[in-house]
Amino acid sequence: MQYLYSFANVSLILRVMDRLSQMIGLSLESVTVIYLVDRWVLRLKLRNALGADAEKNLIAFLMENGMPHKPSMQLRDTLRALDKGKTPTEVMSEYQVVVVSHGVPDPTELHEFCARFVEGLGYYPPSLV
Repeated sequence: MQYLYSFANVSLILRVMDRLSQMIGLSLESVTVIYLVDRWVLRLKLRNALGADAEKNLIAFLMENGMPHKPSMQLRDTLRALDKGKTPTEVMSEYQVVVVSHGVPDPTELHEFCARFVEGLGYYPPSLV
């Protein structure tokens, strides 16, 4: 079971990661965060399906912060390659997509990405707030 949502900025992604860490009984397989020029995409992949109430609550929370994302063919191929065991670095080289995080949710990776991005750019774009 997986959920694919897009978010306007990194603060919303961090909020979702925090919520996921608090959810008891969530059989999390992986969380993938991809940075696109105009949005952040988060894929939440679960080992087992959630109960009806838990799924409603999760979807409601995701909808409060973002919106369902319909992936392009490139993004579908990117996610498939990650699922097959390719490293984020290999996938980024092959599909020209910025994979910020894949696997266990780690907010540190997002903070580091934002810091490096801002350092290289010289200013803080709205999507990194």
